Amino acid sequence: MLNSVCVGCILLTAMEFHIKHTWDSVPVDHEPVKIRFSPGEDGLLMQVTAPFFNDPPAPAGPPGEPFPGLWDYEVVESFFLNNNTEQYLEVEVCPHGQHLILLLNGKHNAFMQQLPLLFKADIEGNKWKGEALLPWRYFPQGINKMNSYAIHGSGAGRTYEALYPVPREDLQEGQGPDFHRLEYFQDFTLQSIMGEDWVQPESDLWDLADK
Repeated sequence: MLNSVCVGCILLTAMEFHIKHTWDSVPVDHEPVKIRFSPGEDGLLMQVTAPFFNDPPAPAGPPGEPFPGLWDYEVVESFFLNNNTEQYLEVEVCPHGQHLILLLNGKHNAFMQQLPLLFKADIEGNKWKGEALLPWRYFPQGINKMNSYAIHGSGAGRTYEALYPVPREDLQEGQGPDFHRLEYFQDFTLQSIMGEDWVQPESDLWDLADK
């Protein structure tokens, strides 16, 4: 879903995605998680609107701070990938206000994590909304793919959902969810939001990736 606005004669676009399937391509049985990306102040604005399951309970860490292992809780995640270098940014946000940022240089290879993030979340009955500003320095150059996910539930009721799931015909016996299946990410560029002439700022953090 696209929404465009002209600011100073530069066309900026907001993109909204709805997570409608589990990781293995089964339709979800609730209102889909919605994720909206739009231009922010020196970064990409990520806004989440999602059902609130309150399962598992809130992480023990303070709201507004990084929390290691946040993927074990109720969480919404977005991954931004350069498919040529396999460098990608992983963003995790939680309805209780905790967050987690990982910079990965190769599949599963996080070289930096628990970076600070401007993130706020509000729970309103059986829904929650969150807003995070992702600084440009967190993104690797040449983003051309993305995927987003949502997780909730405990034990046997743990549910893993994906914007771009593994197709049913690709599933293998005994296979479990793996959000780092980069081959299933789909086309996405920052220029599609910021404008075709926009140039991504250089990142001091990603300069450390190969050191």
